[in-house]
Amino acid sequence: MSNVFLLRIDSPIGRIELLGDDEHLVALTIEDADGSLPHDDEPERPNPVLELAREQLSEYFAGTRTDFELPVRPTGGSDFQRAVWAELARLHWGEATSYGALAQAVGRPGSARAIGGAVGANPIPIVIGCHRVLASDGRITGYSGGQGISTKLWLLGHEQIGFAA
Repeated sequence: MSNVFLLRIDSPIGRIELLGDDEHLVALTIEDADGSLPHDDEPERPNPVLELAREQLSEYFAGTRTDFELPVRPTGGSDFQRAVWAELARLHWGEATSYGALAQAVGRPGSARAIGGAVGANPIPIVIGCHRVLASDGRITGYSGGQGISTKLWLLGHEQIGFAA
C-alpha cells in the first residue's frame, strides 16, 4: 500500500490541504467557514508530488499558470462520478460548462441533478475544475468547496468566467 503524504498551503481563498500517495495528488480540500481542514491535527508529510502541486497552485493563484501538469488520481467515487470528473478535467482555464452539457458528455442526458452530486463530490477541486460548472442559464447554483459560493465567485473571477446574476 502506498504511503499517504500531506501538505498545507496558504491561498487567496483560504488554507488548502493536499493529500497524495507516492506518485499522485489524490485530494485537495479548501478550508471551510470555521477555518478547519480535515487533517489539521496531523503533521505535514510532504513529498515531491505535493511540492509540485504547491508550486503549480501558487502559480495558478498568481495568474501565471492556466493549466495544471500534475499526476492526479481522484480517490473513491462511483464509475459515474469518475466519468464526470474526467469530463471536468478536460475543461481549461476560463472555460465553463453546464450540468446539462456534462450529462450529455457522460451519456446521461437529463441527469443534471446527479451530475451536480458528482461535481460536488470531486476530491480534487481547482485542479479538476468543478468551479467551472454553471446552470444552463449561466447562474451559480452552489459550490461545496471552501466557503461555498464566495469561493466559487473568487475562482470564476480569477479565471474571468462570466456568469448570470
